[in-house]
Amino acid sequence: MSRNQLDRETSPYLLLHKDNPVHWRPWGPEALEEAQEQNKPILLSVGYTACHWCHVMNEESFTDPETAAVMNELFVNIKVDREERPDLDQIYQTAAQAVGSGGGWPLTIFLTPQAEPFFAGTYYPKDARFGQTPFRTVLQEVSRIWREQPEPVRNTTARIQEVYANLWSRDLRGQLDATVLDNTALAIGRRFDVFSGGLSGAPKFPQFGLTELLWRAYLRTGVEQFNQLVQTTLVNICLGGIYDHVGGGLHRYAVDERWLVPHFEKMLYDNAEFIDALTLVWQHNRSDLYRARIEETIDWLFRDMMVEQGFAAALDADSEGQEGKFYVWRETEIDAALAGTYAPTFKKVYGVSREGNWEGRNILNRLGGAASYPLSEADETLLAKQRMRLLAARQKRVPPLRDDKVLADWNGMMISALANAGAVFRKTAWTTAAIRAFDFVEQVLADGNRLYHSWRNGKRQHTGFADDYAQMARAALTLWETTADRRYLQRAQAWVHVLNDHFWDSQNGGYFYTGDDSDPLIVRSRMIYDQATPSANGVMVSLLARLHMATWENVYRDRCNALVEAFSGEPARAFMSMGSYLSGLETVLNGLQIVIVGPLTSPKTHELLNAVLGRSLPHRSLVLADPAQQMPPGHPAFGKAMENGQPTAYICQRQTCSTPITNPVTLSQALLLPQRPAGQA
Repeated sequence: MSRNQLDRETSPYLLLHKDNPVHWRPWGPEALEEAQEQNKPILLSVGYTACHWCHVMNEESFTDPETAAVMNELFVNIKVDREERPDLDQIYQTAAQAVGSGGGWPLTIFLTPQAEPFFAGTYYPKDARFGQTPFRTVLQEVSRIWREQPEPVRNTTARIQEVYANLWSRDLRGQLDATVLDNTALAIGRRFDVFSGGLSGAPKFPQFGLTELLWRAYLRTGVEQFNQLVQTTLVNICLGGIYDHVGGGLHRYAVDERWLVPHFEKMLYDNAEFIDALTLVWQHNRSDLYRARIEETIDWLFRDMMVEQGFAAALDADSEGQEGKFYVWRETEIDAALAGTYAPTFKKVYGVSREGNWEGRNILNRLGGAASYPLSEADETLLAKQRMRLLAARQKRVPPLRDDKVLADWNGMMISALANAGAVFRKTAWTTAAIRAFDFVEQVLADGNRLYHSWRNGKRQHTGFADDYAQMARAALTLWETTADRRYLQRAQAWVHVLNDHFWDSQNGGYFYTGDDSDPLIVRSRMIYDQATPSANGVMVSLLARLHMATWENVYRDRCNALVEAFSGEPARAFMSMGSYLSGLETVLNGLQIVIVGPLTSPKTHELLNAVLGRSLPHRSLVLADPAQQMPPGHPAFGKAMENGQPTAYICQRQTCSTPITNPVTLSQALLLPQRPAGQA
């Protein structure tokens, strides 16, 4: 007897649907076999825990017995958590875009029994509304087309297969012009909003990958306009409503062009990139605002996102059935919570009014003249105490649902951000948390040198994807650079070798998203374009370059060159989606290898290390070498030793190393020098 089978799953998103009258199945061979045996089309519904419209469609349609009866009669119904199965989401979102639906979540897509897509949409209302077709009408019409019009169905599936082949199986090699970095930075800069930062228009996503490209262009060229665009973007994000001023942490995006009104979900990966971006720019300008936001966001991470020693995936946008209810305030609530603490000052600074700035309530922000940052030290101290009062008051509310699954790739991103920030700001607690999280991911998601993707409640799920290996290898390399513990270097090397052995496309180059021993899907994607997170191929360009600089092993150099070449024809056409690849390319072309030779217990060694960490150098690789440890033969720093018995630094680039540097001030000044004169962008 058929029934809803999601009660056996661990995903919080899937478990939200376990009591639906819909006979949901998880994705797997059993569901696909059932569709083929019954010759029924598949209704595939893809969403995630923090998705507002996913909840709406669940409450309207999936809990409705009449709608469920139609679904159960006409389709084999499969529910997928896109964060657990990003491989499926990638394939079927691409299909949705190919047939003109635009994609998004919830994704509602109809497949043949062989899992080939032929019709797609997103949210459908239960009843006709605003010109949208009712969901039951869609179900009946798709079923009719499947039964009565096999030829159009075959034509659509064939057209989608052509899209897959063109996107992922085509040779993407081409001529890579030497000016590509400067030309793409100029083109991206022209699309940025000079008033509020970020890409012009609404909605506004942080797009940290593109912001980093502009920042690298500023460091590389000295052209001030790049710096202005970056500062405008980061300052407005830090002061806008997209940032949670009471509890810390960044919401996923803003629905307006001023960063004022967020979509209230909080994702682990966004906050990892937020910490990384602010740390990188702080190393150059020492902004108190950026440091405060980093500290507040990490406080939020430790308070709200810990799962044992790892990190949860996300916080929902909704609570008590309303989007943003947990985060917004009526003026009377502010007055009550801040009674006796000069509430008028707080309300002026954070834009609080009786009528509110969003649906009759207030999204706290510091945009606008009255909210200039910083105010006097006394005022900022008072505001901090008032925010703590509001946090205490907010903790009494019903919180958003937390998706507490631990994902290898997103944890890798946060581990790297924490380890780097801990080293830069000399916060041992941050570095320790990064180490513990790394060990936890190894414990629950590693099997030898292989990784799983997701863990929750003692159960790991789904063999690892390319993103998992790339981001955990990046985290390991960051920990090696900041702790000098070689086990992290060895882990990074082991995971990269798995990628090379099981994910590499021997025909066209680049890494497939799934391994050669993963469950077979209708197509094997090979992605260079950044989406919500950086693409594994983009991340690996920089990672392979850094591994080569650290070890001087030709396997990393050769694979890095092949990876760059595999997608070398795309930057001229698709640079807006290739931030991680282009950042990696700059590391390949301009990479700095900084070697510090000295005892790890020596204060002078750490003075040199702090001089390096005090400079914004996104294209550098760092080696802390014990005096008894020789650099590999052939490395430009091979044979380099301490000068006059003192810890010594060497700056190496393109086979050439600097003279020995033993003074941290001299080292800091040497690292500040531009790569070339300003104005050559």
